Amino acid sequence: MSALAHDPNCLFCKIIAGQIPSKKVYEDAELLAFHDIHPWAPVHFLLIPKVHIPSMSQVQPEHSALLGRMMVLAPQLAAQEGCRPYPQGGFRVMVNTGDDGGQEVHHLHLHVIGGPRPWLKG
Repeated sequence: MSALAHDPNCLFCKIIAGQIPSKKVYEDAELLAFHDIHPWAPVHFLLIPKVHIPSMSQVQPEHSALLGRMMVLAPQLAAQEGCRPYPQGGFRVMVNTGDDGGQEVHHLHLHVIGGPRPWLKG
């Protein structure tokens, strides 16, 4: 599997295309962040590239800048969405990869999870 501009069968590609509604946290030309429909914690959103990359296993050197942007944006959006500052506060960034890694939607996505504990999961 390689990166495609869009996979017409992908749930997240349909969200990017506006075919399925989402509660957006952030959007620019390359990235989209939206609230998870089954949150584990008070703050739980997904940050996805708009290009269809099925998983971390398909990330290539040309995706380095894109993944770097995602990692820089994640803490900014976590704070925007209500995560308390480090070190007392914080958040978790998680990427599930493949079936054994618990990946349910095969479009690369970061889970950004935080807020006061206890959380539903984790």
